[in-house]
Amino acid sequence: MFEGLQSPISFWLFGVIIVLLVLHFLYSDFSSKRLEPPGPRPVPLFGNLFQVDLKWLDKSLFDLSKKYGPVFQVYLGPKKVVVLAGYKTVKQALMNHAVEFGNREITPAFYDLTKSHGIIFSNGDNWKEMRRFGLKVLKDFGMGKKMSEEIIIKECSHLIEEFEHFQGKPFLNTKPINYATSNVISALLFGRRFDYKDPVFQAMVRRENEIIRLTGSASVWIYNFFPWLGPLLKNWRDLITNVEDNKAEARKIIAELKESLDPEVCRCYVDAFLIHKKHLEDSGMKNVYYHDDNLLYSVTNLLEAGNDTTANTLKWGLLHMAKNPHIQHRVQEELSTVVGSRQVQIEDRKNLPYTDAVVHEIQRLSNIFPISLPHATSTDVTFQGYFIRKGTTVIPLLTSVLYDESEWESPHSFNPSHFLDEEGKFIRRDALLSFSAGRRACLGESLAKMEVFLFFTSLLQRFRFTPPPGLSEDELDLTPVVGFSLCPRPQKLCAVQRK
Repeated sequence: MFEGLQSPISFWLFGVIIVLLVLHFLYSDFSSKRLEPPGPRPVPLFGNLFQVDLKWLDKSLFDLSKKYGPVFQVYLGPKKVVVLAGYKTVKQALMNHAVEFGNREITPAFYDLTKSHGIIFSNGDNWKEMRRFGLKVLKDFGMGKKMSEEIIIKECSHLIEEFEHFQGKPFLNTKPINYATSNVISALLFGRRFDYKDPVFQAMVRRENEIIRLTGSASVWIYNFFPWLGPLLKNWRDLITNVEDNKAEARKIIAELKESLDPEVCRCYVDAFLIHKKHLEDSGMKNVYYHDDNLLYSVTNLLEAGNDTTANTLKWGLLHMAKNPHIQHRVQEELSTVVGSRQVQIEDRKNLPYTDAVVHEIQRLSNIFPISLPHATSTDVTFQGYFIRKGTTVIPLLTSVLYDESEWESPHSFNPSHFLDEEGKFIRRDALLSFSAGRRACLGESLAKMEVFLFFTSLLQRFRFTPPPGLSEDELDLTPVVGFSLCPRPQKLCAVQRK
């Protein structure tokens, strides 16, 4: 077998080669491990699932970041995930390495939502075209401008009227606020608003909220790691039911708009999509992206995102005002001095520094989306000295940004001074990444910010928010209901009309 290795020198050379090969493989393995981000040791199949709480995943990951640093990895089941923590790290990844960290991780649950169509849960050229088109159309319809301001102000009057019905008695504001914010995005998407008592509209809004809650539930996280368990998990079955029912309702609305479509009059987002599709077909141009699935899933994407973020921010805002009456009083004093009894306009914001600071602090402390929708690396990347392979799931941990102790003076308390200078003037803080950042930043950020400001100020102009009789401010519960977003626990407040 070793006929060519008869001499001592040949045996010696053969031995040296074997040793060098062994050292090479050992060193290569060591080098690759050394370059990987640190993290807790996983166990086969389950990874680090026994070291995290899937019912409140962002809190577990935030705790791990304090031990393993701003870039670390965990195994959620067999899936390796790289977590980015802290403002500087998240900003560096999403802004300075926007392309490398710019893909969306399409988990099994996300695939169930949209089949990789639409705006939020797609990648590649389809995502680029749908996002570009969505931004253009929403801007054409005044997103963040005067036209959308008029839509919001009109909806403010309906919401105020709804609150007045309770005559200062305790009530749950969850549904009216959800209906109001849903109507704003519906006006842009469908060219119409819905009556708050419309049972079809009520059911759609309820399902939109359930979809977001269920998507972040522990059992749906488990489904993402072990998809074959889906039929055994009630939350997954409920998620699919809600998704299919909302798709059916959205199809009906789109069909009605198709029937009444006038190519010369663009009423809304759906019209703009259909007119562009017809233009491509009539001109014989190649049409890869403008099809029914992309329209349907873009609409459902925008409905769910447009409702949840803004509505939850408002609900948190009113709860914080009831819990901090001295802050509420100061906001109302500023509104009375600067605006008086007329309707607040978006241009008033520059003259309402304290109110603006309070709104921004609500966005920061509420931490609506504690975990950014997961990203995936589009290519191999070395980041902060660690090697991350193409296709790796990446979680930008927004909790760690909004509560970063190196960025915020009192990160865990409600403190409007975070956004005020020594003279009481409003200051912007780059570390307020409530809407994420980079290529995957929230499409409707400007609209959401306008909505929150106008709804919040309009409500505080007219009402003083208090706990129910017999309940003190300290007894109001700030513990969130944890889904993919964090929303306040349902609890009654009083909306007492101001004189």
